[in-house]
Amino acid sequence: MATFGDFPPSSSNNAGDATDNSSTWERQVLEDLAFAALKEQRTSRRWGYVFKGLMFAYLVAILMLAIPSSDITTPSEKHTALVEINGVIAADAEANADTIVTGIRNAFDSPNAQGLIIRLNTPGGSPVQAGIINDEIKRLQETRPDFPVYAVIQDICASGGYYIAVAAKEIYADKASIVGSIGVRMDSFGFTETIKKLGIERRSLTAGENKAFLDPFLPMREQDVKHAHAMLDNIHQQFIDVVKDGRGDRLADNPDLFSGLFWSGEQALPLGLIDGLANSSTVARDIIGAEDIIDYTPRPNYLDRFAGKLGASISQFIFQSSTVGIR
Repeated sequence: MATFGDFPPSSSNNAGDATDNSSTWERQVLEDLAFAALKEQRTSRRWGYVFKGLMFAYLVAILMLAIPSSDITTPSEKHTALVEINGVIAADAEANADTIVTGIRNAFDSPNAQGLIIRLNTPGGSPVQAGIINDEIKRLQETRPDFPVYAVIQDICASGGYYIAVAAKEIYADKASIVGSIGVRMDSFGFTETIKKLGIERRSLTAGENKAFLDPFLPMREQDVKHAHAMLDNIHQQFIDVVKDGRGDRLADNPDLFSGLFWSGEQALPLGLIDGLANSSTVARDIIGAEDIIDYTPRPNYLDRFAGKLGASISQFIFQSSTVGIR
């Protein structure tokens, strides 16, 4: 005999199951939306942590750059003053006359500085900038005769660098340092054959027959070369006079001294270009008698440069983070 269990489900039971399925689907959708919102919230919070971390690093960097180093001997104690000349000497370079002269003057004005070391590592540069520094060293030495100035050469001190060095009382270098190059040069290029091959016509309008002097796009004129050589010879003779005035009888009688050649420190010693082989520490301790060295070199404001660049990066990051946060 058949029982109720053997009969198919009634229509009322089908409706109940459909309702349960619908509720389950809606609940799943709500859960998915809740999890998506939670995930988005966590992503936004994570970007916020990154931003706060960068801001903290930025502030720490600013403080580290702004706070002076505590391991430098205070100027109230006896010390050796140091001014560095690094790189090419030029009006628009870090080693320019205004900057270097400011450091030298500050050293001379310090009552506790026992002497000054001008430490050079330069291939040379502008004769004008080098001449200004040389003249100022000589002038300051007259105002404080008991304040000795020594030049110490590192890797290289050539041309305009040596022009400055000869203003010092004595010059010291390492045995492998490069010293000399007492000469003057003017560099240019010639493009006359190039533009001829390319079919380019040079059009230069001047008022004054020599206004296009040594134009690289025009053939060299004999009178131009002669005038340039005369000018270079004049500046070269100024250089020679400054070296002879600074070194005096210490210079060897060698015709190559003013030919533009350069030598190692070991070779420069018998030539009279330097007075000995020593470094800054040795000069400060054994010659000046004040072992502690304080750097008087005016430095570029790296803090402003760093803050500007980092500020721009932070601003860009803020914009990107804000965009991510509102998505």
